[in-house]
Amino acid sequence: MATAVPSNRERFKTFLCKIGSGEHTSSSLSREEAREAMEMMLTGQASSAQIGAFLIAHRLRRPEPQELAGMLDLYHQLGPSLGSVKRTICFGMPFDGRTRTAPIYPLTALVLAAAELPVMLQGGGRMPVKYGVTTMELFTGLGLGLAGLSLGQLEQGLNQHGLALMHQPDHFPLADRLNEVRADLGKRPPVASLELLWTAHRGPHLLVSGFVHPPTEARTWKTLNLAGEADLITVKGLEGSTDLPTSRACVTAQVKDGLAERRIIHPRDQNCYAPEVPWMDLEVWSRQAMEALGGDGPLVKSVIWNAGSYLWMADLQPTHEAGLEKARQLLFSGAARSKLTQLIEWRRNGS
Repeated sequence: MATAVPSNRERFKTFLCKIGSGEHTSSSLSREEAREAMEMMLTGQASSAQIGAFLIAHRLRRPEPQELAGMLDLYHQLGPSLGSVKRTICFGMPFDGRTRTAPIYPLTALVLAAAELPVMLQGGGRMPVKYGVTTMELFTGLGLGLAGLSLGQLEQGLNQHGLALMHQPDHFPLADRLNEVRADLGKRPPVASLELLWTAHRGPHLLVSGFVHPPTEARTWKTLNLAGEADLITVKGLEGSTDLPTSRACVTAQVKDGLAERRIIHPRDQNCYAPEVPWMDLEVWSRQAMEALGGDGPLVKSVIWNAGSYLWMADLQPTHEAGLEKARQLLFSGAARSKLTQLIEWRRNGS
């Protein structure tokens, strides 16, 4: 008598039984099982009830490195893929945005691009649980519209102008379909951790991943080592982002081939100490951002601190001091603002 082939939902139940059986009887998924579970969630093979149960059970038990690596495998398989001619710096930060502190990373990206270090950013629309301001909104506030680009246009922007924004609704709608379940849960599920670890970039790159809680850092190292990411920086940034704070010491680590070297850097040591600028609204931020690109205003120290630190950590400058000085030059000479103008002209011409 032939054995019945289990339905998709019955198959998914086996994953739920593993991770949702309680403190003493639950078990982890293998890398392949985690990949399969994520595929079933993204492609509609699991019910909404099953997806919600999986995400909250996984959050409570906390995903293990091989599970996150399996989910990354699926994102690499089904998600967009972008290449570049030059080594690129790729920033991984929370997709649900910022609500408390003024974002620095769009300005950092412009300075790095002006220094001929291509920058890859990723994000989505307003997303649970924070529904914070998005990367797309911030660039729009600077006059740079990046919505609706094809992958070919993204590659053109990255290779010709040094900047690309992978926008999940445009380029990875399969992943965007989980937003309704995430909203109903009211808490960040493990897929939010995945978004800090994934990049759509293929080719030589430096991946920078933000985190909040110390246990997350070591898990990031292990996960990305399994995933083959050999060039990595982890940052305890503002609101889990890759923005380095100016009001306290910055906890960072450089990871090469799985070996982590802790780096604690102090803004006071480099004359970059300043209180964090609070987030007000997009209009206020846009004005402050344009002032900073002109070398003035409340965000300028943060931009120098961030861009200069990343120029150093990406090995474009031999010392931290040299990186900061290069960032100052790119701001005060107008090079970073010119990069923004170049990008705006590129989009205006419809390329």
